[in-house]
Amino acid sequence: MLTMLEEALAQLDQVAALIKLEEGVHKRLRRAQRALIVSVPTRMDDGRVEVFEGYRVQHDNSFGPTKGGIRYHPDVNLDEVTALAMLMTWKCALMGLPYGGAKGGVRCTPTAMSQGELERMTRRFTSEIVLIIGPDLDIPAPDVYTNEQTMAWMMDTYSMQRGITVPGVVTGKPVLLGGSLGRRESTGRGVAFVTADAARELRIGLAGATVAVQGKGNVGGVAARLLHEAGCRVVGLSDSKGGIYNSKGLDISRVLRHLQEGGRFADLPDGDTITNAELLALPVDILIPAALEGAIHEGNADRIRAKLIVEGANGPTAAAADRILEGKGTRVVPDILANAGGVTVSYFEWVQDLQFYFWREEEINQRLKELMAAAFRRVWDYAAEQKVSMRLAAMSLAVKRVAEAHRVRGLYP
Repeated sequence: MLTMLEEALAQLDQVAALIKLEEGVHKRLRRAQRALIVSVPTRMDDGRVEVFEGYRVQHDNSFGPTKGGIRYHPDVNLDEVTALAMLMTWKCALMGLPYGGAKGGVRCTPTAMSQGELERMTRRFTSEIVLIIGPDLDIPAPDVYTNEQTMAWMMDTYSMQRGITVPGVVTGKPVLLGGSLGRRESTGRGVAFVTADAARELRIGLAGATVAVQGKGNVGGVAARLLHEAGCRVVGLSDSKGGIYNSKGLDISRVLRHLQEGGRFADLPDGDTITNAELLALPVDILIPAALEGAIHEGNADRIRAKLIVEGANGPTAAAADRILEGKGTRVVPDILANAGGVTVSYFEWVQDLQFYFWREEEINQRLKELMAAAFRRVWDYAAEQKVSMRLAAMSLAVKRVAEAHRVRGLYP
């Protein structure tokens, strides 16, 4: 099985051949512009010092500052972060945002750490990467196992070193500190928007359409709730340990409330517990993988029965699985389009911070819907014109835009 970076490079190479990308630009886009590996010594609650490894990769800054999340996970490594930074470049370009792609992370086990340990590690990590982040350089955001509080600590640490409060250094922070209304739900809301758009094109009526969602967090949980409110029958929902299934549909608000209060899927009386493998193979109209990368692979793609897959997670479908799904006629809305709601509202947050003027949530959600709809239309039409998959269409449009920026700017010196 290919690594995530190998998958990302293979995608780029395929697109480069398709759009006849000039060799020099292709070589530049295959490499990250800057990669920083840092040591993150952290004092633990018992007094010992643990040393974690952290990363920040900036893939391309042709359009402006780089943008991307920070994740805390035991599997974080340089290759993964580099791949995710590259995907962020394509995502920002596809959405027409004035950003390049970046990503960062610390290799740790956040679920085994106290709040105090996480704060001390976050502040030290921020101090180690402080020279390459900033509102006009590189703007971090939350990702796997990081949240608004993490961003507040990062913003405060950066601000203390600058001697002034700089809210625009991160996005996804608390509204109290310059965060944007609507940011927390934005990725899941964007997934719901493009799901509705794709379902309409495929003549899948949302009212009564069956949906399974892998992931119950700010992406999967929000998308599940919004699609349920739109009339879909959400029959399956899961987290990393498994999930629940009811062919008649789940009361999503009730399920999410139960989970937020610390309950387990197994404690719910209105469905059968299932594994993640079983959830992916459910006989549904729409499948939304909104957990970690690599969920759909060569070993399980032939068992997927959904007509439409909307990628809420980053890189949830391996290239070999893509080919299997395409052969079956399964339509896949790729991650760089489907989950772009988060970075889009992060852009709105950054703009508001720079202006010190904040928008109403209704304005934010409406602007998000307009940008997502426009991006979906560009990708759908290009795929139809070129007779390629939506992933190749989205990647082609994004890479073309970044390549054109490189050509216009030229090569220094």
